[in-house]
Amino acid sequence: MEFKTNLITTTHRSRISSKKMNVSVSISKIRKDTHNLQKLYDFKKYIDSSTMVFPEDMLEMIPKDTPPFLDNGEHYVERIGRALKFFKQCALIGPSGTGKTHIVYLVAELAGLPMWEINCGLATSVFDLFGRYIGLGKENWIDGLITNWCRKGGILYLDEVNMMKQDVATKLNPLLDQRGHMVLTEKDSEIIQRHKHAYLIVSMNPVSSEFAGTKPINAAMRRRMSVWLNFDYMSIGDDLDEKEFQMVSEKGGIPLKDAEIIVKIGAKLREEYKMGDIPYGPSVGDLVNWGMICSDGVDIIAGAEETIIPMTSDDQEVQEEVRNIIKKILESDTVARKKLV
Repeated sequence: MEFKTNLITTTHRSRISSKKMNVSVSISKIRKDTHNLQKLYDFKKYIDSSTMVFPEDMLEMIPKDTPPFLDNGEHYVERIGRALKFFKQCALIGPSGTGKTHIVYLVAELAGLPMWEINCGLATSVFDLFGRYIGLGKENWIDGLITNWCRKGGILYLDEVNMMKQDVATKLNPLLDQRGHMVLTEKDSEIIQRHKHAYLIVSMNPVSSEFAGTKPINAAMRRRMSVWLNFDYMSIGDDLDEKEFQMVSEKGGIPLKDAEIIVKIGAKLREEYKMGDIPYGPSVGDLVNWGMICSDGVDIIAGAEETIIPMTSDDQEVQEEVRNIIKKILESDTVARKKLV
């Protein structure tokens, strides 16, 4: 079993659980850099961190230095904030690489909330997530990650929730409706009320053969999510976003004209992926990595051979198809530039 709690190592987590966390510290002590993000997003009207206090050790679980989220006017950050204010939970759905995890980290930083993160695609059991007795007898109970979140608050982020085991999903239901509590059947049916600042965000990839193990989430959990936000790539096919050109150029360390070519290729590959012709659509991060390889003096095709081509598939025929798309766009771009000259 493996899961992540943001910014805290396994060793540090065990150290935290063994300490008496009886000192509460105002969130206002968090670094002032977050104020720069606050200027970009009207978030305080949804969640105001100045009204919250958490144990001192939990402050390390609040994300820091999260980059702004670029979208095409969808205002995802504010919409997630609104969902958390009204319903305390929401769902994000979209292909890998569309920024779902990034935006959850950003929201947690803006809200000043500790973040508890679970990848549901891993072999997580009810005992791992809710708790268990250690050793003989009933003297040594250890809370699981979800139980800790329920008691102490923060944002619980369930990534790939449509790969979650059914027994775990069922135990979450009382937390997500008007009851607002969890029942620890493993601990003499103890009832734990959901912390007033305990928020839930789940994300998932669309159910498809590409994402092995995905399945539609059950109707009970789907109904409790209340708000669903669909995410997609910035550039797809001929619909190109200049902000993505700029991002790949700056983060990849390449000229803007080269970034434009890489994004055009990425947009075409995403279109092919959405039509079901190839098994993977590249994320912005994939295109940035491609650009970084090219920044070392490697040409675009050679850089693709180390990044985007083998990443798309192990199948040689698919790789050749990707290669042909890249060459076709490069040739088209060269012809267009010659005409301009």
